[in-house]
Amino acid sequence: MMQVIATAGHVDHGKSTLIRALTGIEPDRLAEEERRGLTIDLGFAWTALPSGREVSFVDVPGHERFLGNMLAGLGPAPIVCFVVAADDGWQAQSGDHRDAIAALGIDQGLIVITRTDLAPDRVAHVITEARSELAGTGLAGAPAIGVSAVTGQGLEELRTLLDAAVAGAREPSAVQRVRLWVDRSFSISGAGTVVTGTLAAGTLRREDRLALCGADRSGEVVVRGLQSRGGQIPQLGPVSRAAVNLRGVSTEEIGRGDVLLTPDAWELPHLLDVRRSTGASLEQAPQQLVAHVGTAAVGVRVRPLGPDHARLTLDRPLPLQLGDRLVLRSSGSHSVRNGVQVLDLDPPSLERRGDGARRRAVLERMPPGGDLTVEVRRRGAVRESFLLRCGIAIPAPLPETVHRHGGWLVDAEALTGWTEQLGRSVAQHRRADPLTAGLPRKAAIDALAVPDEALLDMVVAAAGLSQHEGRVRDAESGRDLGAAEAGVRALEERLARSPFAAPEADDLAALGLGPRELAAAAAQGRLLRLPDEVILLPSAPALAMRELAALPQPFTTSEARRALATTRRVAIPLLEHLDGRGWTRRPDPGHREVVR
Repeated sequence: MMQVIATAGHVDHGKSTLIRALTGIEPDRLAEEERRGLTIDLGFAWTALPSGREVSFVDVPGHERFLGNMLAGLGPAPIVCFVVAADDGWQAQSGDHRDAIAALGIDQGLIVITRTDLAPDRVAHVITEARSELAGTGLAGAPAIGVSAVTGQGLEELRTLLDAAVAGAREPSAVQRVRLWVDRSFSISGAGTVVTGTLAAGTLRREDRLALCGADRSGEVVVRGLQSRGGQIPQLGPVSRAAVNLRGVSTEEIGRGDVLLTPDAWELPHLLDVRRSTGASLEQAPQQLVAHVGTAAVGVRVRPLGPDHARLTLDRPLPLQLGDRLVLRSSGSHSVRNGVQVLDLDPPSLERRGDGARRRAVLERMPPGGDLTVEVRRRGAVRESFLLRCGIAIPAPLPETVHRHGGWLVDAEALTGWTEQLGRSVAQHRRADPLTAGLPRKAAIDALAVPDEALLDMVVAAAGLSQHEGRVRDAESGRDLGAAEAGVRALEERLARSPFAAPEADDLAALGLGPRELAAAAAQGRLLRLPDEVILLPSAPALAMRELAALPQPFTTSEARRALATTRRVAIPLLEHLDGRGWTRRPDPGHREVVR
């Protein structure tokens, strides 16, 4: 199993010297770092542990002026080696790095007391001091050891502890979606653009197509080649330091803080609701802060929603999932202000008076990291693909309270409420207008406020209703046309006796049947309306075919009219109706014949 470990600790406490002693690799890459004897940017090294497991190190700067670089190194790393010098003890930037670790929720690592050769009698005291200062973080109970990179004392024991830490670390998933935060980009002659980062989950392969989410550019890129620990490889799994040779992007278009992603697998919000995990009350937070996540540092506007919750508006969208931890700090500050955890990547708007207080009450009840039943319940219905992009696993089988409809997951309680509301709306619409053919779909969707029209079919079925020509109907629809019912029944009886004796306009007026009443009866399937307001029963076409089939074929319009004992006003639209159904056809302009 591979792993990545980041260092942390006060400036000049021997982090880089320790990495050199463990790996034989110089982590400081810059000429300025060599000249000043000070780590400025991230350094990288790797080695094999006693068990044969391989481990990579990300060496972070300890100076307060390079806090942003430090957070870029810590952010993606799952394990931390917290360094405190025996001769100096706990110092100011030790506290800054502790706050960063707490804000990021890192709970795997070691406490290493360096420079024991300079103060051998202080090792036990500094370990106790470090544990006290780390109280409340995930490293308070971490294994601790004293070492000297100069004499080699304790280094073998440290390698053994590192081996145990790697063996006991949470198992990364090689099949999860990729989110590779870029920490370096450069160009190599003959290879083109290369970026590096820590692959925490998923697998990278040559020729993979990835989505680039960047500050300067977004779009598709292709993995041209992969390298890890100095060697070319066909694929790479987690947790690993990765060098990725990319096709489709220049070095100037990608850099630290950009991200390589599995395409269409991540939500990219610029608005999110968060909960405070560390630091001061969010009610006193400045309106403008910098948010650190992964290797990115993005400006953010803060709208407090109480001391423990806030809404953040990011200057640019970032790939986030529920439960992700962000570090907030003031742009000019050398310390961490807050750690926050993401609760909602698609929060509702807050426009009306009191919306902020109501939203705070909702956020206070939300579990960290997201929960399938909670997310579905509070939304009523949500696309399964959205939940997956937010990092919520979809179990099989689904919980009893969650139903699937196509690509939607629907809460059982919400579905019950929608079915009851739809039943009431259809009945009210029918009582208000007995001539109606049913509640229009658009009105039904508006009445229910379902998030998508596709869900209406599910609600209609669950409510025991039916749909016809874009209208929702209940069992009572079509049974009674109110004031027009008597006239329609009289017309039905008349046509039953003489199927092709369509009533004249005066006859319809005498029955109280105008265009609207006739349309309502036709929509219920009780009457057939032909052009020029020729009204027959729906059974008339089949009865006509029986008579026409008995005629010598082909036949004329006059022969058809006599066979049906009707007028030319009725015969012509009826014959054209039969033509339209494909029951009759015209072999020549003057004749028709029955299609056998």
